Amino acid sequence: MSETAAQNTPKSRQEKDDYFKTVKVLKRPEVNLTRTLPRPTEYSLALDNEYKEIAFNEERAPENKGQWRSKVFKVSEDMPLDVEIGTGAGNHFAHWAIKHPERLLVGLELKYKPLIQSIRRAKVASCKNAAICRYHAFNLDLLFDKGEVNNVFIHFPDPWTSPYKPKNRVVNRIILDWIYEMQRPGSFLDFKTDSREYFLWALEEIKASKYKIEFQTLNLYSENNKYKEENFATGFEKIFTKQGIEINYIRLVK
Repeated sequence: MSETAAQNTPKSRQEKDDYFKTVKVLKRPEVNLTRTLPRPTEYSLALDNEYKEIAFNEERAPENKGQWRSKVFKVSEDMPLDVEIGTGAGNHFAHWAIKHPERLLVGLELKYKPLIQSIRRAKVASCKNAAICRYHAFNLDLLFDKGEVNNVFIHFPDPWTSPYKPKNRVVNRIILDWIYEMQRPGSFLDFKTDSREYFLWALEEIKASKYKIEFQTLNLYSENNKYKEENFATGFEKIFTKQGIEINYIRLVK
């Protein structure tokens, strides 16, 4: 094989899966700006108008770094502040905010409709402890300061199962290190996915992190335990389980 042909040969699957073992700095994703949308929708408009005090676009959100408690919620630094990465339609987001009024909650979501649905669910329930931002998880280090965060939820993120896509997965060793530094001692990180491939891949990334594994299972519903009892099943999760799809779950602690 010529040198040129060798250079153009696609990387092996193993090389693609090992992406985070060699990459030290994540490539910043390109995210379109809300203020430059050529055709604003009712949801993008709501972000900067109706919900602007508790919903932040990609430009305003990082201005709160290190100040989420004092600037956004106007509470003491002792109040726990949790984060949900990828709120989807906001079922778990609203559930957690309602169930834990003694804790704060900040959600991340890129898509406008589910973003507004999430914060709307919390607001309709009269929650004063929830805020949301349009932000990409690969920019998470620009959003929270060290020691600013408590518990973190990552539920059913895009599994990126294409051979060329593992580098887009959120649960990777670089982001895990970021979150670990952002969290306060004693906090946990919950990760759930219906993708066995993603979960097994993530376990290798977790092994390279500073986290301790408190509990893990390839089938959350296979036995009775406190994690199953405490679990909040979203609409999609209920569909998965009815179809016989096993839910992979892990809790990490700092």
